[in-house]
Amino acid sequence: MHDELKNQVGLLLSKQTRLDGRTNEQYREISVEYGVSKNAEGSARVKIGETEVISGVKMEVMKPYSDRPDAGSLMVNVELNPLSSPEFENGPPSILAIELARITDRCIRESKAIDVKKLCIKSGEKMWMVVIDVCTLNDAGNLFDAVALAAVAAVTDAVFPAFDGEIVDYKNKTSDKLPLSKTPVSTTIYKYGDHLLVDPTSDEEKVYDSRMTVGVLEDGSICSLQKGGDDAIEPDIVVKMIELAKVKSQELRKNL
Repeated sequence: MHDELKNQVGLLLSKQTRLDGRTNEQYREISVEYGVSKNAEGSARVKIGETEVISGVKMEVMKPYSDRPDAGSLMVNVELNPLSSPEFENGPPSILAIELARITDRCIRESKAIDVKKLCIKSGEKMWMVVIDVCTLNDAGNLFDAVALAAVAAVTDAVFPAFDGEIVDYKNKTSDKLPLSKTPVSTTIYKYGDHLLVDPTSDEEKVYDSRMTVGVLEDGSICSLQKGGDDAIEPDIVVKMIELAKVKSQELRKNL
């Protein structure tokens, strides 16, 4: 079944089309909805075709880490809801969930999008921890881009809760936004033989050779890279994947 599907995908790609009729570089319809949770400090729902995820930001006050006493921090968690795919199960985070969280965390963290120094309340004593939780609602392929886009959207939407030495009521929110200076976008390029494509369906994800997830900023500079898949990627192909990611990131960013 796997070989049959791989041959079918490869045959279609050689004819410049795909299982659902799209071109190699064509995304499905993308939508971003903000403020979908009243209880989170910031939230968003992202849809890419039938793939749907929801994200939320919670702000916690903690003691700074000893190696960064004058800075706050952030954390990304991803939950693969079993109701969103028959491939997902209850229990500890799977390898896929951990990879999705790490790639998304790295894109936001390495972009320096959030000024963590401004998250420090009192050096060595109190700091804000920005916790980003993303949960899948339906997996129809390309969770890497959907999860990352939802996380950035929720961060963009987030405001601080009222704080007077402590957080008394999380429902009491201020109008103060997170110190966000950049908007990183994570774009994943997949390699199938000699073909590169974006936004794979669930079936296409089962038979790819390798993938490259690229974090891109507004000016086109790269803030993160993550290679996936079993096959090696030739240096010239890596360059092509990065260049394609830069172009497609502009398309994703328009939806923020």
